[in-house]
Amino acid sequence: MTDVFLDPTKRGHWTTDQDVRWCPGCGDYGILAAMQFLHTELAADPATEIKKEDTVFVSGIGCAARFPYYMDTYGMHTIHGRSPAIATGLAVARPDLNIWVVGGDGDMLSIGGNHLIHALRRNVNMTVLLFNNQIYGLTKGQYSPTSEVGKKTKSTPMGSIDPPFNPISLAVGARANFVARTHDLDRKHMINVFRQAQAHNGSSLVEIYQNCNVFNDGVYDGIVKRANRDEMMINLVDGKPIRFGAENDKGVVIENGSAKVVNIADVGEDALHVHDQANPDPSVSFALSQLANDVNSATPFGVFRSVEHAEYASAVSDQLVEANNQMGPGDLDALLKSGATWEVD
Repeated sequence: MTDVFLDPTKRGHWTTDQDVRWCPGCGDYGILAAMQFLHTELAADPATEIKKEDTVFVSGIGCAARFPYYMDTYGMHTIHGRSPAIATGLAVARPDLNIWVVGGDGDMLSIGGNHLIHALRRNVNMTVLLFNNQIYGLTKGQYSPTSEVGKKTKSTPMGSIDPPFNPISLAVGARANFVARTHDLDRKHMINVFRQAQAHNGSSLVEIYQNCNVFNDGVYDGIVKRANRDEMMINLVDGKPIRFGAENDKGVVIENGSAKVVNIADVGEDALHVHDQANPDPSVSFALSQLANDVNSATPFGVFRSVEHAEYASAVSDQLVEANNQMGPGDLDALLKSGATWEVD
């Protein structure tokens, strides 16, 4: 029998010997399992044949940031919010690698917000997984950039007065070329979305609705619990009219640049918006993202946007080739001694 730790098409090949240190019941377990199963599929697929030695997980600080310890690949547990910046350097130096960036809503959207938007706008070849539980978990329950107005926590005892970020809107606004949403209760959906994100050449952002069962338990139950999914989850399917509901009787229309949920009987099926994830104009994707006003609103899931654009590392490499053709090989010693330099005894 083949040892699963030697067979890349077995989950054990991608699993480390580290004890997983998340709270029992945390949504992170489901995401980790989906990622391990995805890599067994990528390893078995002749079109990809992903190898652990060519795969890197980069994280910042937070519960989600422990991810590199549990994937038996290369990994970098970096500093708070800086994982997209560090991954950018890695992607430019080693464009051949399969690079994943993992962080929570606090890590990515607070101290790391600046680094995230620039990685997305530059179209650096990395896949960003943003675990969104609308709370700071590792530091024990403070409000985060995605917490709703009025959220009472240890740091907002009177309730948060900050309007929350919508991560999908933020990514689309930064002109990210691949933007998607999934949730931690549906492994099949996660794997499908992760696979598409990984295949995209450039920056990909996947928001994951993830439950923190200690400090914000059940925040998404009204949307993702099985009994509520038909009425509350809007499945985005490329090339198909957007419709949903237990009776498939609801849909989405775009009116005056805004997305609106309607009863199909009131408007007719021809009025429904046909989803086009390859539309280069980000305005429609932005409008769809705005449907997720709060955890009581019908919410789109799947790929919002997937467009092709020049990838950052390739553009940098092309510039280096052009510079070499124009000026010849660089001389590091001459560069260091150029301009205003002096010797100190």
